[in-house]
Amino acid sequence: MKTLFILNDPPYGTERCYNALRLAHTLLEKEPEAEITVFLMADAVIAARKGQKTPDGYYNMERMLKRVLAKGAVLLCGTCMDARGMTDDDVMDGARRSTMDELGDETLGADKVLVF
Repeated sequence: MKTLFILNDPPYGTERCYNALRLAHTLLEKEPEAEITVFLMADAVIAARKGQKTPDGYYNMERMLKRVLAKGAVLLCGTCMDARGMTDDDVMDGARRSTMDELGDETLGADKVLVF
């Protein structure tokens, strides 16, 4: 099964990104053959910024996205990156800049689309 997660909220301050990635991890554990794609839009693109430092005991979006990357894909809206002053050099290894056109293709190819 192919599942597309579309995340919009900032990585910290709300728990929507956190909960979306928790669900993605659960799906990967329950169905090892699952295909997971996470598309980050709006303020969620900041979740893929490399070198995040969070307090001990606090979740870290970069580490959570790395778990998805082990078996899936993490795509960032290029327009949203530009609007927030992010460059490709700011993005964690494995994640990459994408487009609305690619999001359209991912949406059409997915069995399920979950929006957070």
